Amino acid sequence: MKSTNASCWRQAKRYLVGGVNSPVRSFKSVGAGPFFVDRGAGPCLWDVEGRKLLDYVGSWGALILGHRHPAVLRAVQKGLKRGITFGTPTPGETALAREISRAMPAIEQIRFVSSGTEAVMSAIRLARAATGRSKILKFDGGYHGHADALLARAGSGMATLGIPASPGVPRRVTEDTLTASFNDLEGVERTIRRHGKTLACVIVEPVMANAGVIPPAPGFLKGLRALTAKHGILLIFDEVITGFRVGYSGAQGLFGVRPDLTTLGKVIGGGFAIGAYGGPARLMRLVAPRGKVYQAGTLAGHPIAMAAGLATLRVLRQPKRYGRLNDAGRELAQGLRAVSSQAGVPVVVNQAGSLVTLFFKSGSVCSAADARRADPRRYARYFRGMLSQGVYLPPSPFEAWFLSTAHGKREIETTLKAHQETISEL
Repeated sequence: MKSTNASCWRQAKRYLVGGVNSPVRSFKSVGAGPFFVDRGAGPCLWDVEGRKLLDYVGSWGALILGHRHPAVLRAVQKGLKRGITFGTPTPGETALAREISRAMPAIEQIRFVSSGTEAVMSAIRLARAATGRSKILKFDGGYHGHADALLARAGSGMATLGIPASPGVPRRVTEDTLTASFNDLEGVERTIRRHGKTLACVIVEPVMANAGVIPPAPGFLKGLRALTAKHGILLIFDEVITGFRVGYSGAQGLFGVRPDLTTLGKVIGGGFAIGAYGGPARLMRLVAPRGKVYQAGTLAGHPIAMAAGLATLRVLRQPKRYGRLNDAGRELAQGLRAVSSQAGVPVVVNQAGSLVTLFFKSGSVCSAADARRADPRRYARYFRGMLSQGVYLPPSPFEAWFLSTAHGKREIETTLKAHQETISEL
């Protein structure tokens, strides 16, 4: 008997917690049940029932080249002929590290891990060791993975499900986590004046993407750099999403701000599980085995992830790749605004390169507090309408839409036509 989305969902709920392995995949916040994917190619997915969907999730940003890009497939197939995993060094680790270091001058040395959560957790441990301080400052709505200390006023799935903090996290674990409002430099300065001598680091998504896309205000990132440098606080850029997404040198290259430490993930693995953190040699030499800051991982530097990531970066560094990708993002954002305006539906569309979010509200969205004022029920209706038109958007109002190099004019036109049909019904 042929599988259906409904039958797959029934089986999943029997054997998987909540039927999923990551909460947002349940589609709970958009009032629907999930579909189950059979395959992907280019900018599209096909579910188990054979329905074709234009994909704006892209494995949550990892597939910047789209599904099954030939260069990535070749690299993976070649790597698999040598073996799957070895637990000992391979030349591929050095090759990918060298490519990243050349692209991002702030990274002289790097350590690969298996997820963005692990990368951030390790970078914060390093920052605390380097400074001898314990407190960290993050931003309201900023999501840096599910490590205990970072589940304070977090975005992404935490915002989607309306969870203020997670049970199972002792209060003492988050006592050293301070929060400020993104794009509020004066608020950051007040916090630093009060806690600066105990602050190890400030961690920020340079373009917030887990409360929806929120670009930095002019001067905000440079202001953070100046404040942290003045008070001996390390500045960590969480570029798990923006790294190799907003430009080949990441957000730090785009905005001309050099952080002390950088965390990466998603794009650098070409679709395989990966994370990384890096910085200047003077800091990274504190990490074991050279230093005493312990961190290890059985599958860190996985050879297939190294091969897929390196193949991805080599395609991205070709001339005009980012120009075309960012043009597609601008065209989509402008079209969404124009169609919505003609329909008389107030929306805010934020865009940074190939990252886009549509908020159902008027005015502007410059912080997570602004994002929370958008209408989640209207987004849920919109999501379901777009899905019925064959366009798969993030099943949450607090996530970025991810374009890939496989999204061209035809895909943008298809999306805007579906948007026009759906928005008119709202």
